[in-house]
Amino acid sequence: MAAPLHLTLPPETASVTALLDALEAFTDEAELPIKPASRLMLLAEELAANVVMHATGATFFTADVALEGATLRFTLTDDGPEYDPLGRAEPDTDAALEDREAGGLGVHLVRQLAASAEYRREDGRNILGITLDAAAE
Repeated sequence: MAAPLHLTLPPETASVTALLDALEAFTDEAELPIKPASRLMLLAEELAANVVMHATGATFFTADVALEGATLRFTLTDDGPEYDPLGRAEPDTDAALEDREAGGLGVHLVRQLAASAEYRREDGRNILGITLDAAAE
């Protein structure tokens, strides 16, 4: 079983790459099937990029990953302004492209691909946690 991963990174583009490199090593060590490993990488990249691009004033973000039996837990924490991405309305994916509002597709992916997702604000920090089925084939 892979040891839990904890990273604290500055909110900059290079940090997203560093996160993905660390997650790839984690998923390899954990011998995760391709489906949950790919989902973890996709969702982590999307969530971390959102912090980098939109969390004005954030000084860091942390990523925590742990494999607990058949459950893969990923938590992203940042000290940016309070923002609950799960509070966004679902995008209208049936609307014509030119009629859609910009943004919101990353959160849509989280809702579609994660087994569960939750947000909370604690001690001046945004904490977004997702779980994935680690045994998904």
